[in-house]
Amino acid sequence: METDVSNLVSGRTGDWEVVIGMEVHAQVTSQSKLFSGSSAEFGADPNMHVSLVDAAMPGMLPVINEECVRQAIRTGLGINAQINLTSVFDRKNYFYADLPQGYQISQFQHPIVGEGEVTIELKDGSQHVIGIERIHLEQDAGKSMHDQHPTQSYIDLNRSGVALMEIVSRPDIRSAEQAGAYIKKLRSILRYLGTCDGNMEEGSMRADVNVSVRRPGDPLGTRTETKNLNSVRFIMQAIDYEVERQIELIEDGGEVDQETRLFDTSTGTTRAMRSKEDAHDYRYFPDPDLLPLSFTQAYVDSLKAELPELPDQIKQRMVTEYGLSSYDASVLTEERETAAYYEAASDGQDRKMVANWMSVELFGALNKAGTNLADCPVAPQQLGALVGLITDGTISGKIAKDVFADMFDTGKNPADIIEEKGLKQVSDTGAIETMIDDVLAANQDKVAEYKSGKDKLFGFFVGQTMKLSRGQANPALVNQLLKAKLDS
Repeated sequence: METDVSNLVSGRTGDWEVVIGMEVHAQVTSQSKLFSGSSAEFGADPNMHVSLVDAAMPGMLPVINEECVRQAIRTGLGINAQINLTSVFDRKNYFYADLPQGYQISQFQHPIVGEGEVTIELKDGSQHVIGIERIHLEQDAGKSMHDQHPTQSYIDLNRSGVALMEIVSRPDIRSAEQAGAYIKKLRSILRYLGTCDGNMEEGSMRADVNVSVRRPGDPLGTRTETKNLNSVRFIMQAIDYEVERQIELIEDGGEVDQETRLFDTSTGTTRAMRSKEDAHDYRYFPDPDLLPLSFTQAYVDSLKAELPELPDQIKQRMVTEYGLSSYDASVLTEERETAAYYEAASDGQDRKMVANWMSVELFGALNKAGTNLADCPVAPQQLGALVGLITDGTISGKIAKDVFADMFDTGKNPADIIEEKGLKQVSDTGAIETMIDDVLAANQDKVAEYKSGKDKLFGFFVGQTMKLSRGQANPALVNQLLKAKLDS
């Protein structure tokens, strides 16, 4: 990638370029684990979802889960990646107390998915293409628990053998903001595809972040890897801290060590965990218990034909066909549920107005109530109906906000609330003229001032008329009729 001067970071001795690559571990959506029939469900009591294979009992052999393979291929297709018709499972050898086999079944030289890309868009409207180097399947390790006993660590093997997709980016990311946009976009694609639920709080999606700095145009610097970050905010905080730490270290005459680091969420800092291994340290070799994984191009084509519409496709349609801004379309397509709600609410209605109502009123009400769209008391058709009542002149935009508040509290239809409370907009010319006459008669001094040149008083007369109508007079008619009377 060429140096982007807009992303350079200033140090005491000049500018620095930040280079970031990410390895995202996404738990595959499947009922059972990668090589056993044990449940992959989250939240069970410790060691309740453990088969003899997961516990690495002698003589137990792995059997590949076809659904996990299918989901990995669909993920590759979703990022326009090369699908490798033959791939190989390897043993990655290292010791953890919660890794029963003493090795992890993973993929090394021949992954299931090759090169692809993800396009991100930042708040300033700029777009960046982040290359994907590979996606490989691997099994997860168990979990060590150090807070259950004062002197002992406990092991929970429920996660042991759960299927993961490791999605490895190229070092194309140049800032914490880009990294945050990348993880959100990747999460969105996976959720649209249904290949990972993207629940970072439960650990079903987490990221290892590789960070290095260099002078613009120089070769890549020494990188550090910060492990197991489970939120967009923590990813961005870890990058910002690590960038500042590395620049300060080099400018003080030191050198960055290639190492694995951990992020402390309470302090917003990283700390050294261990020296960073290279691939040869893991002594990869093909797993002798698993044959190479092979499938046909016809199988891949059949999966591609069944893919759902993805966020970039929906966004493009919203911009070109519905006339939405790129930013509004990005907000509405970030989550599949949001896009579906918008499509249903705006069907047959003013598309831009529905987008505005969702972005401001609906999302604001959901945030205030601490709930999400899945539990929203206002159905999409009800929001669409409300917008329809504004556009046909039944109610004003101001009254609509009060109606929406009632809809959110009660779940009632907008037409019923308007009928019950007598909120229908007054568009009767005679009735509005009568109200205008009353306002002008009560404010003869201001009428004289207006006619002598004080044009700003026009707003006063509009306000008084709307007040007299309890906000129900048609604002456009009020302006039209008032101007005609004052200028006569």
